[in-house]
Amino acid sequence: MSRHIGIVACSAEGAALCYRTICLEAGEGFGPEGHPEVSLHTANYAHYLACLEKQDWPGVAAMMLDSARKLKAAGAEFLICPDNTLHQALPLLLKESPLPWLHIAEVVAEEAWRRGFRRLGLTGTRWLVDSAVYPDKLAAKGIDYLRPEAAQRDALDRIIMTELVKGRFRPESVRYFQAVIEDFRAVGCDGVVLGCTEIPLIIHDGNSPLPTLDSTRLLARAALRLADDSECVKGEA
Repeated sequence: MSRHIGIVACSAEGAALCYRTICLEAGEGFGPEGHPEVSLHTANYAHYLACLEKQDWPGVAAMMLDSARKLKAAGAEFLICPDNTLHQALPLLLKESPLPWLHIAEVVAEEAWRRGFRRLGLTGTRWLVDSAVYPDKLAAKGIDYLRPEAAQRDALDRIIMTELVKGRFRPESVRYFQAVIEDFRAVGCDGVVLGCTEIPLIIHDGNSPLPTLDSTRLLARAALRLADDSECVKGEA
């Protein structure tokens, strides 16, 4: 029996990519055409945005915790959140959470360490890039990082929040991401974190100037491994 995965979702595009990856990449361990049981819950996206604009992290945490409780009631045995930005609120709710969580930045940092990266460029929303979500987890693995310049952060945030989360994928936006990643490469980065769950919809190893760390799919694959494991991990993963 595999474990039931609970997805605490925020934006539709990122959550859908995570869900699809879990279902389509489950592999032979779950039987022919099989995958673990999955439940998904999201609060009203507009309510998340209102909290983010005010940087009301307790408000974000309250919505995530409400989702966690509903997923627990639905039978979920552990939780993932395919939204990097919301992880700023995760420490505020862990003590009250009814279930353990996989942390997206820990999953990415572990993969970066496994692949031998030494210095990574960070991409994502302005809230995520300005935060300690990735720096803390990368530092724990001895991995250096670089944030985009201020004007680049604003432009990346605009592309993510006005285009990608709404399913709009423009060639000029792909080129802008590529230019930012090329700037990372020029100053010594050897990889780039796709630190928004929608970025892998337009940037991947085939069109990126640097090797990518796809946070969405890495989280989904980590959830699959845990769902297929024989012993449940308790507490923060």
